[in-house]
Formats: sequence, C-alpha cells, structure tokens
Amino acid sequence: MSLTSAYQHKLAEKLTILNDRGQGVLIRMYNIKKTCSDPKSKPPFLLEKSMESSLKYINKKFPNIDVRNSTNLNFDFTRSYLDLIVTYTSVILLLSRIEDRRVLIGVYNCAHEMLHGHSDPSFARLGQMVLEYDHPLKKLTEEFGPHTKAVSGALLSLHFLFVRRNQGAEQWRSAQLLSLISTPAAMINPANSDTMACEYLSVEVMERWIVIGFLLCHGCLNSNSQCQKLWKLCLQGSLYITLIREDVLQVHKALFAFMALSFIRDEVTWLVRHAENVTKTKTPEDYADSFHLRTFEKMFAMTLEEPAMLRYAIAFPLICAHFVHCTHEMCPEEYPHLKNHGLHHCNSFLEELAKQTSNCVLEVCAEQRNLSEQLLPKHCATTISKAKNKKTMKQRQTPRKGEPERDKPGAESHRKNRSIVTKAIVWLAGYNATTQEIARPSELLAGVKAYVGFIKSLAQFLGADVSRVIRNALLQQTQPLDSCGEQTITTLYTNWYLESLLRQASSGTIILSPAMQAFISLPREGEQNFSAEEFSDISELRALAELLGPYGMKFLSENLMWHVTSQIVELKKLVVENMDVLVQIRSNFSKADLMASLLPQLMGADNVLKRMTIIGVILSFRAMAQEGLREVFSSHCPFLMGPIECLKEFVTPDTDIKVTLSVFELASAAGVGCDIDPALVAAIANLKTDTSSPEEEYKVACLLLIFLAVSLPLLAMDPASFYSIEKDGYSNNIHCLTKAIIQVSAALFTLYNKNIETHLKEFLVVVEESSFLTLDMLESCFPYVLLRNAYREVSRAFHLNRVSASTH
Repeated sequence: MSLTSAYQHKLAEKLTILNDRGQGVLIRMYNIKKTCSDPKSKPPFLLEKSMESSLKYINKKFPNIDVRNSTNLNFDFTRSYLDLIVTYTSVILLLSRIEDRRVLIGVYNCAHEMLHGHSDPSFARLGQMVLEYDHPLKKLTEEFGPHTKAVSGALLSLHFLFVRRNQGAEQWRSAQLLSLISTPAAMINPANSDTMACEYLSVEVMERWIVIGFLLCHGCLNSNSQCQKLWKLCLQGSLYITLIREDVLQVHKALFAFMALSFIRDEVTWLVRHAENVTKTKTPEDYADSFHLRTFEKMFAMTLEEPAMLRYAIAFPLICAHFVHCTHEMCPEEYPHLKNHGLHHCNSFLEELAKQTSNCVLEVCAEQRNLSEQLLPKHCATTISKAKNKKTMKQRQTPRKGEPERDKPGAESHRKNRSIVTKAIVWLAGYNATTQEIARPSELLAGVKAYVGFIKSLAQFLGADVSRVIRNALLQQTQPLDSCGEQTITTLYTNWYLESLLRQASSGTIILSPAMQAFISLPREGEQNFSAEEFSDISELRALAELLGPYGMKFLSENLMWHVTSQIVELKKLVVENMDVLVQIRSNFSKADLMASLLPQLMGADNVLKRMTIIGVILSFRAMAQEGLREVFSSHCPFLMGPIECLKEFVTPDTDIKVTLSVFELASAAGVGCDIDPALVAAIANLKTDTSSPEEEYKVACLLLIFLAVSLPLLAMDPASFYSIEKDGYSNNIHCLTKAIIQVSAALFTLYNKNIETHLKEFLVVVEESSFLTLDMLESCFPYVLLRNAYREVSRAFHLNRVSASTH
C-alpha cells in the first residue's frame, strides 16, 4: 500500500483507536477470566443450585438458545499495525481460556431479551465467533492467510535491529557499539540514526511481534530464509511472551527453555521476567508474576541489608501507589483488585520498615540499659574488693573459675561490632520458666528507666510523639497480655510471686519477718534457694508497684484472692465434716469436762491451722504490696491521695455497707489499707452456690472461727513453732494467723451483714492488729500480765542461748 493511500484512508488514526479499544477489551477479558476462575469472586448466579439446570441448557444449546424455554514505511504506522495484531490475538486466546464464556454470554442475552423483548443485535455474530474460535490458533491462521505478505514485510523490517540487539556483549565491545570515544574526531558531532525511533524499542516488544506474527503467518517461514532466521533468533530469547498481566503464551517446552537460557541477550529485561521461574515447574502459573512483585520484594530486602541504600527504601511503598494507574477505562472493575494489591504490598513494605526502625531504636536502648546496669550498687562490691585485695590479685595468675570479668564503665567507648539482639521490656525481666529465675523488680525498673530516658533523648531527632509511644508500651505491660497476645511483666511477676515465693512460704522454707518487713529464706542443707528478702522488701515491692501500676497490682491481687478462696473452700469442707461436734463445742464451751471429750472427736484440726496459715501468708504479702502501691501513688498523685484518705476517714460502722465497700474499693486501688478488704469480700461472694442457703453459709462461718479457736493449742506442741526475736516471727509462719483470722472473719460477716465485733468475742485469741477488739475485751480474754510474762521468758531464753553460743 502506498503512503498516499494510507493517509487517504486515515489508517494511522484507525490503528491507534483500534489498539486502544483492543487493549481495553483485552484487560476486560482478563478481568472476566480472573473473576470466574476464583470461587470467591465468581458471580453468585453461576454457583446457585436453582440456576444449575438453566446454565447447563444454555451451555449445551449455545448459541441457539430458546429464551422462552430458559431464562518501515512509517515507524508509528508499522508499530500500531503490529500492536493491533498482538492485541487481537491476545483477546482471542484469552477468550478461549474463559471456561464459562458460553454461559456468561448466553445468560447476558437471556437477560437482555427479558428486559427489552428482543435479543441483543450482536449476539448471533458474537456467539458464532465464540464457536469458531474454540480452537483459536487454527482459526487465526486461516484468518490471517491473506495478510501474510503485509505481516511478514513489517516483521522483516525489524531484522537488522533485532539481530544487533541480540548480539553478545563481546561483539558489542569489539564493535565499540556504545563507545563515545571510538571516533575522537566525531565526538563533537551529534549522534544520528536512520532508525532513531526503532532504537528505543524493547526486546520484549519485538519478541512479542515476531512470535505472534509468524505464528499466524507461518507459511512464509518455509518460503523466506530471512523470516526463518528471524524466527529462530527470536525463539532463542524467551520462554514465554506476556499476553496481559500474568496471562502468558508459552513459547517452548521445558527442554527448549533450558536451551534458550544459553542464548539470552537482553539480560536485564529477561531476568526481570524469568528469574523466579526458570527451574521450578512447568505450569503456566509458575511463570506469572504480576508487576514482577517477587523480584520487587527481593530488591527491597537487598536494600534493607545495605546501609548506604536504606535512605531509598521508602521508594518501594511509593511505587506500590502507582499500581492503580494500570487500569483501563473499559475495565473499571479491575480498580479494586489493583488497589488492594498495591495497598497490601505497600503495607507490607511499611511494616518491614517500621520493624527495622524499631529494631534499631531498641538495639540502642539495650546498649543504654547495659550501661545503666553497670552502675548499679551491687557491682560496686566486686570493684571495691578487687581494689582492697590488689596484692593478692597480682599473685594469682588466673582468675577464679566461674568468676567472669566485667567491663568497667567507659569500655563502651571502644569501637566494637554492633550485633546486639533487640530485646523488649519482657526480656529485661530475664524470666526463665525452667529455673524460675527472674530479675529483681528494682533492677528491671532501672533498666526500663534507661530505655525510657534514651527514647526521650531521641525525640528531637525522630520528630515523633515518643511520650505516647512510651505510655502505650508501659500501659500494655500493666495488663495480663499485650496487644499481640503475649505475656507481660504483670503476668510473669504475678506467676513468679505465687509459684515461687509464696509457695515456698507455705512449705516453711520462707518466713515472714515483721521486724525486717520482708520475707526471708531459711537456709536448708542441700538446697539452693533464692534470697527471698531481695524480692520482697519495701524497696522491691515499691519498684514492683511502679512497674505494674494500679492495673497490674489489681491483677496480682485478684490472683492472690483466688488462692485465698481456694483455701476457704477447703476449710468449709472441714467444717461441714465436723459440723455436729463443732455445734456442741459452741454450746458447751464453758463446760471443761464435756469439752475434754468433744475435742478429740474433731478431725483435721492440723489441716485447718495449716490452711489458715497459708491464707495469712498470702494476705500479709498483699498488705506489703499494697503499702508499696500506696507509696508510689502518693509520690505520683499526692493531690489524689489526700482526698481518698480523707474520704476513708468518714466511713464509720454505721455507714451503709454498700457505701463502705465502694469507698474501701477506691482506697484499696490506691494502696490504702482498709479494715474490710473489698477484694476478699468480692472473691468470697463469688463462692456462693445455689444449693446452700445464706443461713447455712453464715452458720459455717461461725463454726469456722470456733474450729480455729479450739485448734490453736495444737501449735504449742509443734516443734516448728519457734519464735525468733530477730525476725519477730515464727519459723512456721503461724504469726500470720492473726491477719488471716481478722481479714477472713471481717469479710465473711460483712458478706452476711452481721456484726463483726460480736462474733470476734467468741474467738479467744490475741489479735493485736484488730481494729474491732478493744483493750478491755482483750484483757478479759488474755490478761496483760500473762502476756508480759510470756514475752519476758522468750527474751530471757534468747539471750541465754546467745551467751552460750558465744562462750563455745
């Protein structure tokens, strides 16, 4: 065709319009195929049981459906021509890959006739075309037979350019193809080429033209040697060509794929398209990477590994924002898919960047915490000891086994490899579930303060609200689980104090020392226990309250109360077993002869005392923890502590019990001690069962006090009931009985709305901490002269033992 004829028929404009429309149709066909191949996005009517018979009928009768029974002449010109051929072929091939094509078109025609009363005018022609193109390549070859000369001529115009682009690097180098200094005399002359526009064509585009063009007009391969040479050269370059998105047309079998790898020419483009899929499998899905995401992700990972490239890492999520611009106006339905696709990978990249930034900050924080840990007072003893025994240390050639050398403060200034593993606040606690080891609360608090201090110093460089970050992180640690469902320091320390410290206190290896206001470990032969006083003195419980906060301390209190109520349940069972005997003892308490016969009938008296002692130990620990919370709360919120304490003072025995418990609950949350423990009252209230009446529960509570009263003399015969003046307590923790009896009785009779003072009169025991018993009442039960003589005898025996020990 002459140039004048091409202009007269406006072929260039027509080719441009057809290419654009063809590209839109191709994308729409791709979207239909993708939608119908995925069960999640497949149109619902194709899956409905009620439509199954109709769809089968349409598919079988298609397209004859009875609706009543069923519902180098010119670069731009040549390029547009070849693009149109590729687009048209891609549309036909993609149409043949849509399995539900007949059903979709047939259902559309049925719907059209129901709405408008007649079939779509284009349906008959479209239906016939769908049938004819069931075997697309065969029909396309027949259709393009008359166009063989035009197609082969257009493809042969690429011969010189394609051969040169597929030369090896050595050939390029020897011909000095891209050298700027090969002809020095012509360096100042502008470069020029007769095929300037063609020079920018990618090898991928030319391969697509050649493969599809000769596939449709294969007759010229036998008649023209130039066509055959161009065809063979093209087959050496790629495993497949892209139709649209991840839909491809395979060029080779697996054997030829490996042969083609040895003839790769356009390395960069080829690697982008094939790097992930060369040697894995042979299915078409394995050759698909929409937007080359796997290569994209590899490049992102390599960028994060190279420190000099980290500044450019933000480009990857920014590129994901451009995915949505790949839509075509003829297929707006693809926009949500591309949007979700780009958003998913954008979030993935941003999340990885956030992790890297967090790791970097926490790594520096870990270093700052280590530096702070070196300055703790416990490390001074080693330094002082070494300085004091300097001469002895010089004589010793090697350090003592098991004595690691510690870096002195300042050693961090020396250059070293920064390979510290990032740890969080939970890691700082150093909890070991196997050995039940954990860091002291004061040490953890020092480490957390070092972390927080450094993060605050970063605020001026990060430009972020670090205060909010710190608050969120620390607030999560006051809950049983963090936002990721992982255990926090609140859970770790609650479990440790219950399972390690208090459990050993119940077994007698740890005792409460009121004089030292701490739990103390008793040395046992062959056992290596931790030092309980290092975890339970005033400073440690104050640090614990600082770390856990009111929420965490409330969680600790609830777990303590759960263990208390477990013991109360067992105590009630013992009372029920001895109900008849206890009722007689209560009625005949003043009759000595009858009591002598009743007391031996009681079963489990030792068990009652042991369980009540365990309750006393738990409640004593809670009182100490509450005192630590009160000091922390007073330090942080003195303006709130004053009104709370003032409000508590207004509560009298005549105040309504609901109001009293509400005020006490507020005070308890701030760590203020209360005559009636609201947490214990609530825990016991939850023990109520539907089978027992309130009167029976009240009777059991009264008899429990009687059981305790008559069991107390057994403690005098226990060899473990040894009082220590230094510790101000007994080695079997029976001094904790006082708090247990007071708190439990107060909670029980508050719950049953009874007078606490009246019922404690029945209980013949000294309770010097009780706010319910007066001195007159105590004098009537235990004369002060008797108590004074007992204290004097204990003190005398203690001093005699010390004098005897010093003499020996």
